[in-house]
Amino acid sequence: MNTQWNAVPDSFDAPRAAPAALSPTRPMYWSLRRELWENPSIYIGPLAVAGVFLFAFVFRIFHLPENMRAAAALDPMKQHEAIAQPYDAAAALIMGAALIVALFYCLDALYGERRDRSILFWKSLPVSDLTTVLVKASVPVLILPLLAFAITVATQSIMLLLSTAVLLVSGQSVAMFWARLSFFQMSFLLLYHLVTVHGLWWAPFFGWMLLVSAWARRVPFLWAFLPPLAIGYLEKIAFNTTHFVSMLQQRFAGGMEALSVPGTMPMNPMTQLTPGRFLISPGLWIGLAITAAFLAAAVRLRRYQGPI
Repeated sequence: MNTQWNAVPDSFDAPRAAPAALSPTRPMYWSLRRELWENPSIYIGPLAVAGVFLFAFVFRIFHLPENMRAAAALDPMKQHEAIAQPYDAAAALIMGAALIVALFYCLDALYGERRDRSILFWKSLPVSDLTTVLVKASVPVLILPLLAFAITVATQSIMLLLSTAVLLVSGQSVAMFWARLSFFQMSFLLLYHLVTVHGLWWAPFFGWMLLVSAWARRVPFLWAFLPPLAIGYLEKIAFNTTHFVSMLQQRFAGGMEALSVPGTMPMNPMTQLTPGRFLISPGLWIGLAITAAFLAAAVRLRRYQGPI
């Protein structure tokens, strides 16, 4: 009995293990997993577009043998354009779908948690507002471009395998098809384009939409697009100029410092990459500075904004 009674106080006096230190990257990692779990449209949207395109491609592929016979009479550059046209179309559609998903994701990222009052729960967790906003910004700037690249390469790989099988069954050589397509070079150029233009160059647009998402009490879509339209309209009325609209158009269609494109698509095998010129271009760093200002304002708004 004495032994049992003595053991109880001893257990209270025993040294306690210190709680494990929380890695600074763990909150960001789990916050990113939360975004992907709560927003399946991030990957469902581009996947759906890829699936529809593959379904349509199956009907077109039966004309491939005769198209290859017609392309044999063209010069190498024209052959590449004829063969790569459906692959370029697939990439353009998936990139467009990823851009639309990024647009709606940014507008709802901080607005949605205030609307459904889940912000009260997320603020109770040991995750700072800065971490939350940075994770949400990483989705359109980093995750969606990489996801679009992976889905595009997977889609084009299926197209390539189907095309190869059809050519082999028809008795044609696939050597010219593979040589003119330049599949691996196209994939590398696509990744470069997505990271530089869709990620870094368009970052100010995503930062602005996240800022609107953190501020708007309703219809963030209107608040994101009406102020730029109003500024452009007022400038035209007051000064008869279109500098603001031209700046936005140049930003959206820009990023050409990253490459020199002789064709219409950045995956052209004749494309010359110029990453050095892109990294030292003032437009890139001005845009990133504006993005940082938008995100800093979004962090502050999230810190003090409550549920709607």
